[in-house]
Amino acid sequence: MASKLDIRLQGSSLNIVRRCGYGLTDILYSKFGCVAVIEGVDFESDMSFTQQKRQTVVPEKRFSVKLPAGIEVSVWKADLTTLKVDAVVNAANSHLQHAGGLAYALCEAGGPQIQKESDIHVTTHGPLKTGHAVITTSGSLPCKVIIHAVGPHLSYGFTRSDVSDAKPLLEKSIWSILQRVEENCLDTVAIPAVSSGLFNYPLQECADTIVSTVKHYYERVHSLNHLPKEILFANHDDQTVTEMMRACHKILAPHKLMPHSLAAQSKGTVKPSDIATQIWSVNLTLKSDNIENQKVDVIVNTASPDKDLTKGEISAALLNKAGRKMQNEIRSAPQRNHIIITQGYNLWCKEVFHTFCVAKERQASQQVLFDSVLQCLKMAATNGHKSIAFPAIGSGNLGFNKREVAHIMSDAVVEFAKMFTGKMEIYFVIFPSDSVTFQAFEDKIRSFQQKAPHSSFTPALMEKEDRSFNRGPAPHISLSAPSEESASEAEKWLTHLLCKSSPCVTICNNFIQHLTEKEYLQLSRLTRKGVKFEEFLTKGHACLKVDGDSVEDVVGVALQVEAMLCTVQEEFVREEENEMCSLLANEVPLKREKKTKTVDKSSWEFKDRIPAIRNHGLWILKVDKVENPALELLFDLKKNQLGCSSSEKMFQRIPAQFCKMVSQIGFHAECAPPDDPECGEGIYFAKNLKKAMEVWRENNDQYLYFVEADVLTGKSTKGKPGLILPPAVGKDPQVRFDSVNGPEISVIFSSYQALPRYIITCRNPNK
Repeated sequence: MASKLDIRLQGSSLNIVRRCGYGLTDILYSKFGCVAVIEGVDFESDMSFTQQKRQTVVPEKRFSVKLPAGIEVSVWKADLTTLKVDAVVNAANSHLQHAGGLAYALCEAGGPQIQKESDIHVTTHGPLKTGHAVITTSGSLPCKVIIHAVGPHLSYGFTRSDVSDAKPLLEKSIWSILQRVEENCLDTVAIPAVSSGLFNYPLQECADTIVSTVKHYYERVHSLNHLPKEILFANHDDQTVTEMMRACHKILAPHKLMPHSLAAQSKGTVKPSDIATQIWSVNLTLKSDNIENQKVDVIVNTASPDKDLTKGEISAALLNKAGRKMQNEIRSAPQRNHIIITQGYNLWCKEVFHTFCVAKERQASQQVLFDSVLQCLKMAATNGHKSIAFPAIGSGNLGFNKREVAHIMSDAVVEFAKMFTGKMEIYFVIFPSDSVTFQAFEDKIRSFQQKAPHSSFTPALMEKEDRSFNRGPAPHISLSAPSEESASEAEKWLTHLLCKSSPCVTICNNFIQHLTEKEYLQLSRLTRKGVKFEEFLTKGHACLKVDGDSVEDVVGVALQVEAMLCTVQEEFVREEENEMCSLLANEVPLKREKKTKTVDKSSWEFKDRIPAIRNHGLWILKVDKVENPALELLFDLKKNQLGCSSSEKMFQRIPAQFCKMVSQIGFHAECAPPDDPECGEGIYFAKNLKKAMEVWRENNDQYLYFVEADVLTGKSTKGKPGLILPPAVGKDPQVRFDSVNGPEISVIFSSYQALPRYIITCRNPNK
């Protein structure tokens, strides 16, 4: 029976989900089959499409050019849920679970048929690989079809090398989209900035790659069977629209004169409008300007630890205008916490507050940045000042992510506003060419309206356009699960991570042993976030410990590791299925439909298993019969090879996330390592449920999963620790035993020696 639940987000859990929203939804689906919808969260990578789409976007064509093949390429500011074209492209994840961003908006507007058809595709063909694209119905959307494309997903804190590695995959995604257009004779297709936003691909590089790929695809016009009339690059926000226009001018129309406004904006010379918001009695204004030109009581500077004001762009700019006297004063001025106060000299301010934040790799640096901003505000108030201007502290040499800086500094202002009763004008001043940082701060300030803690906490947007923002839902994750136990497992796993009080996470999963050099390189890059890894093996269990100074950083990195492991497991299943096909020489077509069928509770298959389960104080919830003809044939072939006339009924206890895997490709040592591998490193089975409870001793779970299997033990001998193969029967190393054994257990070393028959889901009423 399907189950739904909501998990509230606040404090550190909210910050973690802001960073990892996309990856988190994918993990929950991969591990537990749960569809997660995240609402009321302003993601660091992007404001969610569902939040922004509340603003009415009237379709507006901003740019157009004709390719030599006669195809029109245009740039639009538009809402893809209302655009009338033949096809709209959705930036999808590999499981086609449309739980967030544009995907969620399309499903919400188009109806449940979109998700239903997507589920059928994944069930039949498996997860969609990065770079691939498929077509589904469009439901009640005005377009004819939706093209779901999986673009590359960069992790939080990516490097330039990561972007280079991802570029061919983004090119392949766009190529696949255009192939679907050609195959289905579509005349108009709207393509968003695939992989930007929640997928973290840098916007400028994303735009260049998408436009150049379209250009190259239609340069081979002589080999194409169908040409569309128009390719529309459609996005709902001005920043992305501007980048797509810039890329189109550069790549498709370099001979055309670029409009002055676009040329200036692409070079960062257009000054965005100031944006202001009132937080209780405090006015916060975001402006694009030079910090040294501010006419305020206090200008805040971010200085180097050695007090050399020539180091750093902000310090140097202030020093250049203030004069050498400020450098002389800072050498002898007393320091309070992380701040030294000097006069403004030739600056248009009374005082300069010089802050000394530690670099991001150092201990508690996020807290130091927060405290520094808060302390500057308190000192300004104590000294009777009425206005103060901050640059974007920490987004340069200190190594903070720009959105991270925006969140930390803004949160410090809110904290100050809670306790301050007077009037204060606070300015965040962003260098004019730094449009990315300005956008990060703008997103944060605009999000205040949705989570206003007080009626007087209201935005006053000083722009030419009057925009209204509705109060959004409280931050939460809505989980839709196929069963009550799936929802419970997902909630337990999720709350364990999001509600941690100590900055340490240990992940136990034997697929850690399948990590390749590529994954280890990604892990090494994650250590730049101030975390460290320790990999160890304990009694056959592979573990990875993530440790650091910040709970949020550690959990965020742990989620990226979990995402890696899900991908590794999916690849493992695909490789095993290919191996099965090869062994069977296609005698049995390997179909991807569901491999289990839930038996009726009134059937003998259910009732016969109740007594054994009840004897252990457990309640049987359901029995799923495994129906996998390929596994059955391989099992019969193995039986003939070993010369076994019969098999034994045995049991294995497995974690919830491996139930589906066992029904697909059978048993593997990675799924259920015993608590004590006393008989070797193979695949363990217990002769009865009582022994299974002893071999796999985790007793804190509310739900337990047992697989009933037919096992070919053949010629067996006593096992011992460390065996990776059965021992030789005699002196010939090529002639080995078929299995090893211990007290009421058997251990095999070939997955085809066991055939899963039933997966029994139980509940412990005492938990």
